[in-house]
Amino acid sequence: MENAFVLELSESKFKDLFVCFCGYSQCKPLHGFGPAVRPNYIIHYIIDGKGFYQTGDHKYCLEAGEGFLIEPDVMTYYQADRKNPWSYLWIGFSGRHAKEYLEDLGLNSRHPTFRSGQGKELRRLVLQMLKCSDGSITSQYHLQSLLYAFFAALSKDAQHGNEAPQSRENFYIERAISYIRNNYSSEIKVTDIAGYLCVNRSYLYKLFQSSLQMSPQEFLTRFRISRAKELLATTKLSIEHVASSCGYQNALVFSKAFKRNTGYIPTLYRTEHFQATRKFLEDNKDILDELMSEESLRKLQQRKWHNDEIIQE
Repeated sequence: MENAFVLELSESKFKDLFVCFCGYSQCKPLHGFGPAVRPNYIIHYIIDGKGFYQTGDHKYCLEAGEGFLIEPDVMTYYQADRKNPWSYLWIGFSGRHAKEYLEDLGLNSRHPTFRSGQGKELRRLVLQMLKCSDGSITSQYHLQSLLYAFFAALSKDAQHGNEAPQSRENFYIERAISYIRNNYSSEIKVTDIAGYLCVNRSYLYKLFQSSLQMSPQEFLTRFRISRAKELLATTKLSIEHVASSCGYQNALVFSKAFKRNTGYIPTLYRTEHFQATRKFLEDNKDILDELMSEESLRKLQQRKWHNDEIIQE
């Protein structure tokens, strides 16, 4: 679980570069997100604590003052440390020139991590972004200016991490992940994945264990559960609807799988999410009051919240 303070935006008048969502999270020990595929670019910056970020077969151990880039349509996973879990801010963005602007910061698929001493400024900018919640033209322009200020702050001293070695891209793993991403909501099984790739199950198992350190079945289940957590936290869909949307036609089977993987039954997970949100507001009231009037805070509280980051699907 994590306590997350989030602003979600549905559209933007800007095209070259624009904010999709942003937020600030305080994670519990071993809280993880994924494996998941995101539709937008996302930059995470670690305020304190530590954890790890995994993309493909590359794993990066990161701590306060460091950050990582998530690229669109790339399978990733990240997890807070057991003893010293991280807190981080994040900003999701898109646009025709987003990739080009990231290159200016030295961030790309071969350099997905960085170090920056601008933590205080980055935190201030994201908290200011959270204030832009009314959808007005003024807020849209202000949010856009804050986005460019965020990039400007990172450009001052961002040092990218070690270059990822040339990936030993596995054709079968990539196709398997693509197949799961496109068909997880159906009742697919490991035999279906193997059949799609025209390989036997034992070979598929060896590939997943070698590249992802988990079996194909475990990967499929974790992908479905991650999606279910997002739906529970960001929608009012019934448990039955969430189950069917994630490839479980039987809600009881889904509930058992969800509890086995998260420790919560779906209804309790949804309840815990809202309780965590309220606690976060109480614990950080002094920070928020510094930036927001009572009216803007009231509007912000009415927006969507969730504890497992943001998905824009």
